[in-house]
Amino acid sequence: MKHVKLAIIGGGPAGLAAAAAAKKQGVNDILIIERDERLGGILNQCIHAGFGLHTFGQELSGPEYAQRFIDQVQEMEIPCLLNTMVLDLSDERVLTVTSREEGLQQIKADAVILAMGCRERPRGALNIPGTRPAGIWSAGTAQRLVNMEGMMPGREVVILGSGDIGLIMARRMTMEGARVKAVAEVMPYSGGLKRNIVQCLDDFDIPLLLSTTVVQIHGGKKLEGVTLAQVDAQRRPIAGTEQYIPCDTLLLSVGLLPENELSAAAGVALSPITGGPVVGEDLATSIEGVFACGNVLHVHDLVDFVSQEAALAGEAAARYLTAGKPQGDVISLLAEGGVRYTVPQHIRRGADTVTVRFRVGQPYRDAAVCLYADGKLLRRIPKRVLAPGEMERVTLRIADLPEDCRTIRFCIEEGETK
Repeated sequence: MKHVKLAIIGGGPAGLAAAAAAKKQGVNDILIIERDERLGGILNQCIHAGFGLHTFGQELSGPEYAQRFIDQVQEMEIPCLLNTMVLDLSDERVLTVTSREEGLQQIKADAVILAMGCRERPRGALNIPGTRPAGIWSAGTAQRLVNMEGMMPGREVVILGSGDIGLIMARRMTMEGARVKAVAEVMPYSGGLKRNIVQCLDDFDIPLLLSTTVVQIHGGKKLEGVTLAQVDAQRRPIAGTEQYIPCDTLLLSVGLLPENELSAAAGVALSPITGGPVVGEDLATSIEGVFACGNVLHVHDLVDFVSQEAALAGEAAARYLTAGKPQGDVISLLAEGGVRYTVPQHIRRGADTVTVRFRVGQPYRDAAVCLYADGKLLRRIPKRVLAPGEMERVTLRIADLPEDCRTIRFCIEEGETK
């Protein structure tokens, strides 16, 4: 059985940043395992600009951003297994992997970083009535076809879901000569970044239909059209609001799911809200020596934040390899009153400062993010705008917390923000 100090599952932006950070902390025996034929992950198909402002202070395309970290990994001579699939991860950190060149093999790791990214929610999860014609794609698959394969899925397009990938593909398809007739969103607000709504829809006069969904798919072998309808507060179609839109392509941008089949099989505790592992401030999971970062932990809005989080995971894994599991009283972080979740979900008193990332469950204006330590107000942070599509973050200094604190509750309070 092959043995390594640190195995990193995933060679996308999270895995690359984690590997580079661990190497800088003195871990010399690192192995990156990537199922694709190249490093870079999803960034390889994201040819639009907008990456790197926080990390490199300049605007880069997805491949350019990925290449910065690929260069670091190669300069540090960190080995990578490409075209290699991890089939299983045991609770003792034994990885079962397979590849065409090497076949089936096992790798024992002293520490593991989960960086498998996320996947798109498929049509089957939506229960849309109708036939199963050709012409229905996930937005990410369409992005790969257009940007990497040089193929157009179609010319008359409807997009369901206003996540960032769907918004970006509305612009991309339009620039390639397609006609995007509408972007339908079942919620009364968009799930994407405000800048993407402006740059991808408003700038191209593409209508965004809120509180609207697809209620029927039409066509035999090929898609002929879809029927849209408005929905009520319970997301049920409202009779009499149906409208038929002829199209040959339906793109689905209906959410991303952290890729955690390996994690679950290994016994890692998962959050029912994020779908990713429950972690502490060092991004350690419930299995000792296993850490998680990036979109496998929770879906991010900016890749810069993925890289920042992954670097913390790499540094934490390096500390674990030299000093073992950290000690300290645990403080639970509770997401309530408009806050959907926090990452991490708990922190140790022995830590220094901790960045807590979280999302709200609905849009807010003139509200405040409030932190309560065991019921007593710890901090009140005024916010003019809070949106589900934009991740929020708060930095805590552990030394500032009350000595007997056991819980910190995150919530949103509306009204006066001063």
